[in-house]
Amino acid sequence: MPAWLALSSAVLVGVLTAVQARANGQLGARLDDGLVAAAISFGSGLIILIVLSIALPAGRRGARRLADGIRGRTLPWWMLLGGAAGALSVATQGLTVAIIGVSLYTVGAVAGQTLNGLVLDRVGYGPSGLVAVTVPRVVGGALMLAAVFFSVGTGDVLATIPWWMLVLPFVAGVGIAWQQATNGRLRQRVGTPLTATLVNFIGGTAILVVAAVVSVVVRGMPDSAPTDLWLYSGGALGVAYIMLSAAIVAHTGVLLLGLGAVTGQLVAAFVLDLLWPAAASPGWLVELLTVIVALASVAVAAVPWGRRRRRG
Repeated sequence: MPAWLALSSAVLVGVLTAVQARANGQLGARLDDGLVAAAISFGSGLIILIVLSIALPAGRRGARRLADGIRGRTLPWWMLLGGAAGALSVATQGLTVAIIGVSLYTVGAVAGQTLNGLVLDRVGYGPSGLVAVTVPRVVGGALMLAAVFFSVGTGDVLATIPWWMLVLPFVAGVGIAWQQATNGRLRQRVGTPLTATLVNFIGGTAILVVAAVVSVVVRGMPDSAPTDLWLYSGGALGVAYIMLSAAIVAHTGVLLLGLGAVTGQLVAAFVLDLLWPAAASPGWLVELLTVIVALASVAVAAVPWGRRRRRG
């Protein structure tokens, strides 16, 4: 795959992620239950994937390879756990985005994603193999953390929202990087990103349905379901960007995929928060400066600076 196409696809992954975060966050706010919203999002995506897997020859071939790998125990069990990270990510969106905004969620998530992408590339966990740690990559990760501290330390953000709403996006970002690498390796085994994505949605839906049932038992059923159809687009968006990530991570590496996605995610998040400000948003100026610092970290880490990426 040409480098420009791989990076453009990574940016598109980020844009789709930001739009999904807004849809899931608003659905969670309207239902007053982020876990129920996350279960609806993942469940709708699972239905789409089941239909595609049955209808498309590549989906049927991938499902057979998956079944053969599980029966023959040639497929490691941990390759089937990517859905857990996806469930955490979507649940975090449903619980936090309507309060803290897409930009603040995104900066926290991409900080975790960038740092874990650096670690996973260094240990060779991703399908692209071992990628050396360089000074620009370390500096880029440090700048991303600086963006997080700047965004949460300005104004009354820390005083107005619970601490866990700031921690959860970071933890979700750590999981996203691991999920992308795991999905890329699973895609190599089954031959198609469609089946790798299906595995994610099966596991994620199971986890989120259990969480949603517990939430309903404790808090009761939501009063009513919103009628705005765009609020239910999170599942379809998740299918699109998870499949795309699984398809391109072997061409970009975990970190570079994350950095390209960060670029699209941050810009889209800023635009969304500018159009629809969140309750605890620090303001468009702080968000803009945060985005600029975060994008600077992407540039520092992604530009080769006279060095070539080494693979082992």
